[in-house]
Amino acid sequence: MVRILLFCWAFFTVLLVQGQRFLKGTVKDKEKRIIPYAKIYVKNDPTLRTVCDENGYYEMGLMPGEYYLVVTAMGYEDREYYLGMGDADVVKDFQLYPPNLKTVEDVVVSVKKSNPGREIMLKVVNKRDSINPWNRPHQVSVYIKASEKLDFKSSGKSKEKENDEPNFDAKQDSLLKSMNLVEVQLERSFAPPNKVKEVRNAYEVHGSSQNLYYTTTVKSNFNFFENLLHLDDLHETPVSSPISIPGILSYRYRLEEKYEENGRMISKIKIIPRNTATTTLEGYIWVIDTLWMVQKLSLTMNKGNLLVYDHFQIEQTFSHPGDSMCVLEKQVLTYGVKYKNETSKASTVALFSNYNFTPKFPAKYFSTELAVTEQTAYEKDSSYWNGIREIGLSDEERRYIFLKDSIEEAHNKKEYLDSVDAVFNKITILKVLWFGVDHRNRVKKQQFSFGSLAEFVQPIGIGGPRIAPNFGYFKKWENQRTYDFYVRSSIGFLNKDPKGVIWNRYRFDPFHQGDVTASVSHEFDVIRGFDAITQIYRRNNFIEATTLRAGVNYELFNGLYVGADLNFAIRRSLKDFKFLELTDAFIPNDSAMVFDPYNASLVSFECSYVPQQKYMREPYRKVVLGSAWPTFSVYYRKGVKNLFGSVIDYDYLSFDIRQNFKLGLLGNSSYRVATGTFLSMRDVREPDLRYQRRSDPIWFSNPLYSFQGLDTTLPTKSWVHEAHFVHHDNGAILNKIPFMKKTRIGLVFGGGAMYVQEHDYQHYELLAGLERNFKLSRRRLRVGVYGCASDGNKTAPRMDFKVSFAILDDRSMKWNF
Repeated sequence: MVRILLFCWAFFTVLLVQGQRFLKGTVKDKEKRIIPYAKIYVKNDPTLRTVCDENGYYEMGLMPGEYYLVVTAMGYEDREYYLGMGDADVVKDFQLYPPNLKTVEDVVVSVKKSNPGREIMLKVVNKRDSINPWNRPHQVSVYIKASEKLDFKSSGKSKEKENDEPNFDAKQDSLLKSMNLVEVQLERSFAPPNKVKEVRNAYEVHGSSQNLYYTTTVKSNFNFFENLLHLDDLHETPVSSPISIPGILSYRYRLEEKYEENGRMISKIKIIPRNTATTTLEGYIWVIDTLWMVQKLSLTMNKGNLLVYDHFQIEQTFSHPGDSMCVLEKQVLTYGVKYKNETSKASTVALFSNYNFTPKFPAKYFSTELAVTEQTAYEKDSSYWNGIREIGLSDEERRYIFLKDSIEEAHNKKEYLDSVDAVFNKITILKVLWFGVDHRNRVKKQQFSFGSLAEFVQPIGIGGPRIAPNFGYFKKWENQRTYDFYVRSSIGFLNKDPKGVIWNRYRFDPFHQGDVTASVSHEFDVIRGFDAITQIYRRNNFIEATTLRAGVNYELFNGLYVGADLNFAIRRSLKDFKFLELTDAFIPNDSAMVFDPYNASLVSFECSYVPQQKYMREPYRKVVLGSAWPTFSVYYRKGVKNLFGSVIDYDYLSFDIRQNFKLGLLGNSSYRVATGTFLSMRDVREPDLRYQRRSDPIWFSNPLYSFQGLDTTLPTKSWVHEAHFVHHDNGAILNKIPFMKKTRIGLVFGGGAMYVQEHDYQHYELLAGLERNFKLSRRRLRVGVYGCASDGNKTAPRMDFKVSFAILDDRSMKWNF
């Protein structure tokens, strides 16, 4: 019955989509500012509905006809619009208006006595459009000082540790290890609604900047005069601002104190979340009476959805030129995280000065390049910093910088570098047995690596035990170009068969990620490289291949990445190979595939494009910040007959669209849609077929690239269409249950579908699960438990339960799905 219902749903969905036309546009307020996550639905038929994205953009499929549309958003009055839908797509923008603030007050609460705290905040919210400095184009100078103090818990054991650095006085050594400091001086340009460009004039790192936040102004902007704060590298969900109309519905306001300062009355308002499950901030806002402007604020983020830190506090101080707007002068961020044997306490102080609210930006000044740092920014000396530093350093910070500078000067001497290398290059038993032996020359910026004994002896393999020595070489130049070299040889005890690989890569353009690779190998190869763990070890999945490969990758222009690869291989069967059969009694296996040796020449091209990709430019590299657009990819592979004696002859083409985006306070979603087919198949062998991988037992594989309930491995030659969707609520749903926010457990759900044309094979699945993040050393580990219901036109309904483990990427601050 489930199979029939799913098939009917898919069939009628296709029919409806073919007859639909699209209504699209944006939703804005009276000031022409976008309203993210507004809802649009057909009156009297709420099943026809859509939600705007973070840029206020929407799309809605409708059949031709007449409709009355309702547009709604939190903090705005609902509006109805008439629409006559014809046989063409329609572009239509909608506009919403905030309600009368008295009406908001009446809706929010009904009490017998007034609430002066909320009345004051209502007056501030009523003026926020005029007092918001980010409603005006401007330029500003910014000085940032970010510092971190590390407290180490004593393990109670005193043991010698190998160190790449020479020993210092114990007190000095303790200070150097327990502090990190970053200073930045930059010019920031801004134009409404969200155009920004940052030019760093000076940048100095003492120690490590890994745990320090807000060393650039382009990733996050703490603008509390907007409805939502998008802090993607800090918080899993957007944060609702207490100085907004939606905030009036999300927070309670209580007048704590009134006092006079500089001849003006100041009201201290306490901010209290109405529902701690869905509201993040709490703290205080100080308001100047009669002017109804924010003097300063101090707000703390709840721990729940912070990506890395355990606590985070924002303090801002404003000036009021001409009593006309609130201009940010100082921002102090206080944050930290505690690990097993280490506690990090950090703060970032940013001073904003020399505002210019009448800038004249040249044409095309703003672009997808949001920040620029030239090499000279890293070369400023102490006299420069003493002249521009706007915040005094503590005695401890001055001593720390002095020690760091002294050490850096010593570090640049050849004698010191040689002494450090001597320590690093020392051969120890542990290196020989497990880690491998390295030899580094810091002056020449090169390193040699020799494999350990653990790598030398391989007790388990397709052909039994092998010995496999390996060697690596790495070279880096001042302009950040690099060269990698790796060689490994091996021989098996059972078959006396020599194998090996030589691999090279030269990165010739670090900024555009341009590199050239070349390799030659005589190794085992797999036919289904991404099959389930219960299938990939089988002998019929292995062949022997002598391969010559060359490839190049390059970013042609911002967001457009291309790659080309030439692969020549002589493929041989393992039919006469001796296998280790000790485990066959309890781990089922089979025989090697039988075929005559043949040559295969492959040429492949890949292109992916990310429209409007934003990035930061550094002297020799690009820091990609992401895009609001999906990533579009196309892949083409050709088997070239007669090239180097090749017998294979085919053409394969595939397309892929994938994206990750946030749904306001509801969490973040990811999807992937892909399709592919062989355009021609004059001669295709098993290693060149496209396979739909069988699902793993117990293990929850990446749901954007695999299915959880596929009980067979499908080789495919014709069109394969697949779609995947996953949504993480980040606590938006479960946190509404009492005490659930303290558990930090989130809900995830999604699904996938696949259609294989040649087999007329349909597969559908729905999944749901619970996830929680844990600290793992200095990383974040996500553990998930999931249930998956699947069905298809040629399979019986089934239910699977699985688990997964994922590590948060420290660079992108994103999970694998």
